[in-house]
Amino acid sequence: MNEHVAVVDLGYGDAGKGTVVDAICAATPVRAVLRFNGGAQAAHNVITEDGRHHTFAQFGSGTLRGVPTHLTRFMVVDPLALAAEAAALGNPFELLTVDGDALLATPWHRAANRRREAERGWSRHGSCGMGVGEAMSYALSHADAPRVADTRSRARLRKVLAAVEEDLGPIGAPLDDVVEAFALFGSTVSIVDGAHTGRLLREGPCVFEGAQGVLLDEWRGWHPHTTWSTTTFDNVAALCGSFRRLGVVRTYTTRHGAGPFVTEDASLALPEAHNGTGEWQGTFRVGHFDAVAHRYAVEVAGGVHGLAVTHLDTPAHCASLRVCTSYEIDGVDVDRLVPGTLGDLAHQAELTARLFRARPGRLHRPADWSGEIESLLGAPVEIESHGPTSAEKKFV
Repeated sequence: MNEHVAVVDLGYGDAGKGTVVDAICAATPVRAVLRFNGGAQAAHNVITEDGRHHTFAQFGSGTLRGVPTHLTRFMVVDPLALAAEAAALGNPFELLTVDGDALLATPWHRAANRRREAERGWSRHGSCGMGVGEAMSYALSHADAPRVADTRSRARLRKVLAAVEEDLGPIGAPLDDVVEAFALFGSTVSIVDGAHTGRLLREGPCVFEGAQGVLLDEWRGWHPHTTWSTTTFDNVAALCGSFRRLGVVRTYTTRHGAGPFVTEDASLALPEAHNGTGEWQGTFRVGHFDAVAHRYAVEVAGGVHGLAVTHLDTPAHCASLRVCTSYEIDGVDVDRLVPGTLGDLAHQAELTARLFRARPGRLHRPADWSGEIESLLGAPVEIESHGPTSAEKKFV
């Protein structure tokens, strides 16, 4: 690899971004892994050849290879969750830099997030319950929303956290305890300015690691069952002038929790080692490969240069797995979802309503899954994954 690469999930998340990033870091020198959206709600599973397993949330998925992580200004950083993750990894803080302008997720954001979602009852939007969206929402209406750089000054930190507590309500934990924990974070990690991203990019090839998936994008996903995060390549484009766009898909489509899922099929025998039902995310759902939704994702993401296809070993163990190339919506065969203007949430809500009425149309079982996905999504498959470790990845 002699160019920067951005790894983006073309589905609802959980397609294997972490294992793809790990494989790239194992195969070629990488200056750093840059996280460019989301926060501690990410769950990127990496298993090394010697059996070591870690579910990455804020650290980059190249950490087990000794590759540095940089959390860009587009991240929502959770110091408490990061401390727990660091401990599980052996506290590799020397590999971590954090942009001082990144937002902070606090215990008050997390509590408010969970209250709001619980109050929706059966109308839940879907959430990981980590407060990332609440932190983003709070920042839109509060110019003094807490940021990473605030952790370097106890006085400043206490002021901004007290304001959050006053606005969002008490959580049962003393303010001073949270201030102390966040201040410890500020004295432990390397907090840098916005110019650091450019320095890393000049020093060598970098991998941008995305979180969630394009079909959950705040502007392009099925509103309101989305994330408060830009999951396309747009944030990468704001940070880097030239990079390779790599889209990740499974041979079958998955989704956590609420929202439309046209190709869902609960009868599919697809056991999942690292995903299950969560209190906030809800049920882990599986279905046939959804070429219609993935084509939409490619289109709204601005296209991809190449694809990484994971779980290529699965079709051999699931004879009923199929590829869906069209929907039946209100008696009409539909093979393309028309994107709206960026920011038009009314259009996205209308799409959501249509998708709740949709059923799989044309289904077939290909002889060559990799070749079929390449043809359907209009981009070459560059990485084939037949298992969880980098040894089971093939660079085509």
